[in-house]
This record gives sequence, structure tokens and C-alpha cells, in this order.
Amino acid sequence: MGTSDSGNKLNSPTEYRGRFAPSPTGPLHFGSLVAAVGSYLQARASRGRWLVRIEDIDPPREVTGAARAQLETLIRFGMTPDEPVVYQSRSHRRHLNALARLRQDGRAFSCACTRRDLPGSGIYPGTCREGLPAGAKERSVRFRVSGKPVEVVDRVFGPTEYNLVHAGGDFVIRRADGLIAYQLAVVVDDIAAGVTEVVRGSDLLDSSARQQCLYQALGAETPGWMHLPLCVDRFGRKLSKSSGSDPVERLRPANALQLALTALGHEPPAGRRTLDSLWQWSFSNWRPEQVPKDPFEIA
Repeated sequence: MGTSDSGNKLNSPTEYRGRFAPSPTGPLHFGSLVAAVGSYLQARASRGRWLVRIEDIDPPREVTGAARAQLETLIRFGMTPDEPVVYQSRSHRRHLNALARLRQDGRAFSCACTRRDLPGSGIYPGTCREGLPAGAKERSVRFRVSGKPVEVVDRVFGPTEYNLVHAGGDFVIRRADGLIAYQLAVVVDDIAAGVTEVVRGSDLLDSSARQQCLYQALGAETPGWMHLPLCVDRFGRKLSKSSGSDPVERLRPANALQLALTALGHEPPAGRRTLDSLWQWSFSNWRPEQVPKDPFEIA
């Protein structure tokens, strides 16, 4: 594929450390359950550690009590983290230090642009790359990307090459409202936690290239990537957190877990009707190569 930045670390001898990192924007919905189950099983199959981090750094989107409810749901399904739960909001100083380092190294720069200033393509044209225009004030901070292809090697989707200049350009790492953006916060916290493989939904697959560049800029080793199939409704739309037909809400935990395993390409045999029996079967039969790429439709 030519010159690229590869992030494949699938055969590292380092102790495996995986994580599940929900945002507290509502109850744990089925798509998140699938991500939790996939990350949990991958950690168990790798004889590693499974961590949980609540990504509570976007107060306008957070729902009171959601984090507690999400953790209670995980426990109800039999998934207990191996270390104390981490709250991302408590890592603010770490995020600011990383931001300062990127600015000092010239990898990040001040930007005065609003969304209205972007062209119809949505690709940032580099307006403030060489300094703010006369009279303009900083609104956000962007990470400087290069035209060098970035190759993301994913355990499910295989190798994919991205050119970030053509996929949005320099991206925001500190928002106009002063909040640290997801792309930077998640990388900084995964580095701090020693995460060796990121297992999550495939809607975040294209974020991996940006995050891979941030790992490199911060001098950290890139983790392995494993993106799981999306869960969609019969119209092909991503399953809504507020959907009344969400299996997490309408099914007992054993049945919802069975459906989640099916979504991951691991349909349990007949007779596995309890949580304990389903987990026992899953631990013995988990094969990441069986995880499908195609979305899973919820009837």
C-alpha cells in the first residue's frame, strides 16, 4: 500500500489490557452492550485485564444518574471490571498537559474558524495553520495532520489506509467551549491506562487514524484495533439509545446476552439459558476471527 504509519500491535507480548468506555448520555443500550461483551470476551480470551472508564467530559450531553445506571447494567449482565472504574473528568490536568505538549511541539495550533467558515466539503482548509488572521481570536485548537497515508490495521476489518488531509483535514482537539475533544481525551486516557487493544463499535473506525497520529505525536505505542459490527434497526439506522424496543430493556439479561453474542458472530447452542452457562460457553468458544463486519439488524 505504499508508505504508511502502521498501528498493528496484535502480537505484542505485553500483558493485554482492554477497556469499555461508555459516555453517560443515557442507559446502556444494545449497541453498547455488544461493545462491552466484545471487549470483555477479548480481554478474557487474552488472559488480560478488562477496565471500565466513564467518559464524562461533555457535561451538556450527560444525563444525571446515567453513569451509575450503566455500571449497574454491566454488573447485572455479569461483567465486573478488574480494576476500579475510572472517570474521565478526573483526568483533566493530564489532558491539558498533553494539549500543551502538542502545541509546544508545533503539532497543534490555535484556530479562529467556526463551522460556518468551512467549505461545503467540511474539510478544514488550513486557514489558521500559519497563525491567526489579523484581529481574530482563538476559538479552538486543532491537530496538524500531514498528507502521509495512515494505515490502520483492524482485527475485524483488516488494513485500511486513510489520508487525513482528504478526510477532514486538521482536526479539533480542544473545542470552542473549552472542552477537550474526544479524539485527544480518549488517546491520553488509554495511554495512561496502558490499553493494548481498543475494542469498540465500527462507527468509530475512522477515528482510529486520527488517534493513531495522536499516539505517535505523544510518543506512545499505538494499541491494536478491533471494531465490532453496528446494531441497526430494520431501516438500517443505528439503534437509538431511546428506542423502546432496545433488547437491554425488553429482554431478561440472559436473552439479551444471547442476542449480543449472535451479533458478534457467536450464536450459542440451544440449552444455554442462564447468564452463567452463556458466559461459560463464550469463554471457551470466543474466536475474534468470527466477528462479522456487517451491521446486525434488531427486529
